This record gives sequence, C-alpha cells and structure tokens, in this order.
Amino acid sequence: MIGLAWAGFVVMQQNNLNSDGSYVFFAAVLLIMSATIATSTFALKGAAYFVLLPVILTMAMYASISQTLIDFGHLAFQCVAAAFFILLSRKLYQSNLSILEHQIEKDALIAELEVANSVSDEARRRAEEANLAKSRFLASMSHELRTPLNAILGFSEIMKNGVMGKIENPTYVQYMEDIHGSGQHLLNLINEILDLSRIEAGRYELSEEAVSLQEIVSDCLSMVTLKARNKQITLTEMFEADLPAVWADEKAIRQVILNLLSNAVKFTPSQGEIKIKLGWTAGSGQYLSVTDNGTGIAEEEIPVVLSAFGQGSIAIKSAEQGTGLGLPIVQAIMKKHEGNFILKSKLRVGTTATCVFPAKRIMQSISPVEHQRVDTPKQRLGQR
Repeated sequence: MIGLAWAGFVVMQQNNLNSDGSYVFFAAVLLIMSATIATSTFALKGAAYFVLLPVILTMAMYASISQTLIDFGHLAFQCVAAAFFILLSRKLYQSNLSILEHQIEKDALIAELEVANSVSDEARRRAEEANLAKSRFLASMSHELRTPLNAILGFSEIMKNGVMGKIENPTYVQYMEDIHGSGQHLLNLINEILDLSRIEAGRYELSEEAVSLQEIVSDCLSMVTLKARNKQITLTEMFEADLPAVWADEKAIRQVILNLLSNAVKFTPSQGEIKIKLGWTAGSGQYLSVTDNGTGIAEEEIPVVLSAFGQGSIAIKSAEQGTGLGLPIVQAIMKKHEGNFILKSKLRVGTTATCVFPAKRIMQSISPVEHQRVDTPKQRLGQR
C-alpha cells in the first residue's frame, strides 16, 4: 500500500517535471523516501522491495513513453539508490537478527546460571546440614565412645599388670596387651577425628603461652625413642643454640611434633636414620624439620596425604597403616598458628616435613646470625 501510494505520487508529479530544478527536487524526495523506508522497515524482510518496486516500475513506464534522456537518467539514479538502500536494509535485517540471537543465547545462559545457582545453593544447604549432623553426631558419640574405652583400657591394664593377681597363662597376658593396645589405638583415632572436626568447624581454640620448641621436641623424642630403638633407627638432633620461646599452644604443638616423629619412625625401615632440626628461618622465625630416609611419597600423592584420611599407595603397602589424619591435623594447627607446613618427599628416598613459625610469634626479636654455631649432632642411638 505504501509502495502504491508513492507510485501515485510519481504519477502526479510527472506533469510538473518541466525544469531541471523540479527534477532535482523530485529526485531528492524519492531519495529521502527510499532511505526512510529502508531504515524503518528493515525488521520486515522484503518490505523495501514492495515499497520501492512500484515506484521504479512507474518511473520506467514514463521513461519508455517519453524516451527522453533526463527521464532515463532519473530512472537510473533511482534504481542505483533503490539497490543501495535495499542492500542496506538487508544488512540491518541480518544485524538485527544476529542481535536477537545473541540476546536469546544470553537469556538462555542467564537462565542456566540461575538454575545452577539454585542447584548450588541447595547443594550448599544440604552440605551445611550434613556437616551440622556430623558435628552433632561426633559431639554426642564422643562421650559414648570414650566412656567404655576408658573402662576397657583401665581394666585391661590392671589385668595385664596383675594388680588383682598374676595371670599365669602367657597367652592371656598377650591377649591383655592386644586389648590394651587396640583400645589405645581406637581412643587415639577418636581423638584425632574430634580434633579434625573441631578444626573444620572453626571451633578449635588455641590456649597460647610462651613455649620452648626445644623442650617440647626433647619430650616427644623420649616418647618415640623406644620404638626407634626396636627398629634400630638412629635419631639425630641438630638444634641451634639459645632459641627464644615461641607464642603457641603447647598441647597443639606437642601433637604436631608427635605426629611428625611417629610418621617418621613408622615409615623408616630398620637401621634407618631420622634427623630433627630446629633453628632460625631467613625471616627471623623458627622452623622445625623432621627428615627420614624411609619409603617416601610420590610427588603426585602429596596432596592426597595432606587431605583427611588420605594415604600414599606405596606407604600403605610398605608400612603399618594409620588413620590418614595426622598430616591434615598438623597442617591445620600450623595454619591456626599463622605458620606454614611444608612437605617434601621423594619416592624410596625419604621425606622432609617442615613446620615454620612466623617472626611475630617469637618472644624476643633477634635477627638470625649468618654463621651461628650449631650444636654437634647428637645421636640417641649409637648404631652408626
């Protein structure tokens, strides 16, 4: 209808085209019309054809009748203009179609993101509920498990030591020792699980005071010396002199050191060697390192052994199995002390576990000396 209306306009103006100025005005009007139609109807595919084609056909009819050069020139100009604006209309149509497609994709992505967020929120809510249920279970079961275990440990120790009368049968004595050892192992496992649960829940509170790492290490060494002697393992101490106290939780640090020493003794073969070093760091902090020449850990398995209940495959096959909670607890306790725990290992060569305490936890500010005297290595066992 619009095209026919403009064709009627062309018919009405043909009688007034008697000068060059009238042709210029008429061409300008048709040019503006073509541009307006092409830009305003680009969303309707083919609309420009239906508007411009009647106009071009009408002008072609008058040019064929008049057979004048100016009419043919005017027709050619309008044909070129119509072709340009039709092409422009197609480009605008394709661009608009691409924009709509992108908008639809964006809306689909937003919808997927909202669904993923809702799924994530639901999963997080379920995880929080599961974690709360786990905490409640551990809290309620800790007392229920510890009470009978304490009775088992107490009575088995009484029977083993013959407090109420000596047991003549050596097999029964061995049974009592097995009962006591198994009960102690189970109690330690429960304590480790509870400690890890409190750490994960953020309820592990530190009772900090000035403690001497050297004294704690010496106490812990005395606890593992017997087991090391049974395996003919040499324990070598290398402590720097006059180390100041550290602001830390003595019970937690003792647990860290015992875990590291126990692991070293556990995974070191007979007639092996364990080195315990204590000294200054380059940043004026203090460090404790435990190095053994045991089975070691594959590099790709280090993240596994640092996760809860994680154990290296070679270590499981070559040594007595543990709970897999010792190193995660060590790492968490060091993080609570704003320190670092570094585990380096090479398969079938050995492992070095290092605990680093920051300078701000050292009780007195003393810069490390470049060539500070180190005590002569002292061996607890003289097998080497």
